[in-house]
Amino acid sequence: MRVTRILVAAALALASTFAMADDAAEQAIRKTLATLQLDVPVESIASSELNGLYEVKLKGGRVLYASPDGQFVMQGYLFQIKDGKPVNLTEKVERQSVAQTINGVPAAQMVIFPAVGETKSHITVFTDTTCPYCQKLHGEVAELNRMGIEVRYLAFPRQGLDSPGDKELQAVWCSKDRRKTFESMMSGKDVAAAKCDNPVNSQFELGQSIGVSGTPAIVLQDGQMIPGYQPAPQIAKLALAAQ
Repeated sequence: MRVTRILVAAALALASTFAMADDAAEQAIRKTLATLQLDVPVESIASSELNGLYEVKLKGGRVLYASPDGQFVMQGYLFQIKDGKPVNLTEKVERQSVAQTINGVPAAQMVIFPAVGETKSHITVFTDTTCPYCQKLHGEVAELNRMGIEVRYLAFPRQGLDSPGDKELQAVWCSKDRRKTFESMMSGKDVAAAKCDNPVNSQFELGQSIGVSGTPAIVLQDGQMIPGYQPAPQIAKLALAAQ
């Protein structure tokens, strides 16, 4: 029994030492990041898979790495070789963060075109009703729905706030029937709608925070991002593999 108590006490002391070391490292890294003026909030700092290297998660999903003393900070991919194959640990963490962020957006703030029958997967599309390739993609949404893919739209005025696209998107989100108005806008029709409090600005900022720079930008269920237009069969293949 005495040996057991000694081992337990040693384990607790070791865990406490590691916790203190992590706290000291986090403080040092945060101090360094403050001098860099990243203008992006830090969500967490923790030990990475590589001993002696700390993983810094930024809001929006991006990942940095830092030394325990905070003197070295780097951005790039961290790979681990498993069974002779490279695994991109950075991309894995970033996708998980993006998926958590995007999948956490309330359905009430989106324009949703549900799957026909069983929902096998879903995609989230940052879109602009004035974007020709967004219009082309939307022309294939019915096909995606028939293949069991739910399509969720978020607003992203590609030319910035106060642009024609921004005004159209605000009209969509302020209309009584968003889907109907969205369909009309995508068809090139001009639809007026009363002004209201709407999430277009916040969705635009959300897109920017995860790296969206143009439309359409498709986010799969697992957080993988596909920039630009892709034909429906290709999107469906990727969406079904991303569950």
